[in-house]
Amino acid sequence: MEDFSRLFLDLRIMGEAFGDLFREGLRNTLIVSVGAMALGLVGGLLLSLVTVSRRWWVRAPARVYIDLFRGLPAILTIVLVGIGLPSAGIRPFGRETWAYGILALGLVSTAYVAEIFRAGIQSVDKGQMEAARSVGMTYFSAMRLVVVPQGIRRVLPPLTNEFVALVKDSSLIFVLGLSVGERELFRVGQNVTQQYGNYSSLVLAGLFYVAITVPLAHLVNRMDRRLREGKRLAVHELPSVVGAVHL
Repeated sequence: MEDFSRLFLDLRIMGEAFGDLFREGLRNTLIVSVGAMALGLVGGLLLSLVTVSRRWWVRAPARVYIDLFRGLPAILTIVLVGIGLPSAGIRPFGRETWAYGILALGLVSTAYVAEIFRAGIQSVDKGQMEAARSVGMTYFSAMRLVVVPQGIRRVLPPLTNEFVALVKDSSLIFVLGLSVGERELFRVGQNVTQQYGNYSSLVLAGLFYVAITVPLAHLVNRMDRRLREGKRLAVHELPSVVGAVHL
């Protein structure tokens, strides 16, 4: 037990690592997670609309994309985008390594978010579409004004779960060799571990992830309960972490 405490719970090393974890690691983890989620929301919504098309040749490419990026390990996608693109001479972000991580996680998130939106859209009663068409709306107007808004409201809890997954997956971009200033929580903890030969900083980094994801998990449960009861979630009831996520 003494050896375990020395290797994983050294308070002195945790204290030294706390500053970098909070100032650099936490900030970059949130930037990467929010950036990837933004890409996932935009791309996923557009892709979901393609997947519900009546034409198979329109749906097919979208299904290939979704199956591919859901099937590949996220860390492989990060390597292909963050190391593969620059090695092929494709450098849209120059030397901003973490930006490639955002792009890679955004591509993965797009596939999952598309499935979430698709399920939400298809859960809307078909009578809604028929009613909209009966009053003269076009198919696209009915989708945009009637079906999609109802579908999005139903998928808020799984979308929040997807963000929780992105926060944790952001730790995988360490494989890109982030420099000082770009490091997320895991990379900061890993650097301190290599410096001292002690894992306490990684444990502290894990606690930072817990501090982000646990309130979000409770938020998911509250949102799900409120939506099932047909109530709107009051803004003042949202955990304070939501405000931190959008900084």
